[in-house]
Amino acid sequence: MNRNVFITLLIVFNIAIDQISKVIVRNNMVQGARGQIDVIEDYFQLIWVENKGAFLGMGSDMNPTLRLIFLLILPTAVLIYVIYYIVKTKELDRLSVIAFCCIIGGGIANVFDRIVFGEVTDFFFIKITDSIKTGIFNVADLSVTTGMIMLLFSGVLNKKEGKSA
Repeated sequence: MNRNVFITLLIVFNIAIDQISKVIVRNNMVQGARGQIDVIEDYFQLIWVENKGAFLGMGSDMNPTLRLIFLLILPTAVLIYVIYYIVKTKELDRLSVIAFCCIIGGGIANVFDRIVFGEVTDFFFIKITDSIKTGIFNVADLSVTTGMIMLLFSGVLNKKEGKSA
């Protein structure tokens, strides 16, 4: 498969699964703790919230101009640059390309929400213990996080391969 087609399909796939999951949540759940669904007791729950900020609601209390700059314009510029980078940098290994596509797809999906809805739909919550738990997040956040972990893993693998060569 052509490399650029692969990149495009992977980004579109990440955006699609995020947006489909958000449509399902918006159409089938009640917002807030009242509509909470316990998937695995209180360890894995679905709780629909709308987030005006970034990660864990950070920036939700910023004035509208700063929110526009830091949560819409800046992320969009970074996403455009990363797309340009992965298309132009042909020597990236496959794992890094996939990781960047996950990051880009998740980023675009959340920026899309901010443009269309003015906020981002979040709904996953994981609690391992009372002190070890996540904030409420979505599929796009999961894509970005997975992509970052894959990039770290790819960096470690490439560093090991460089030492052995």
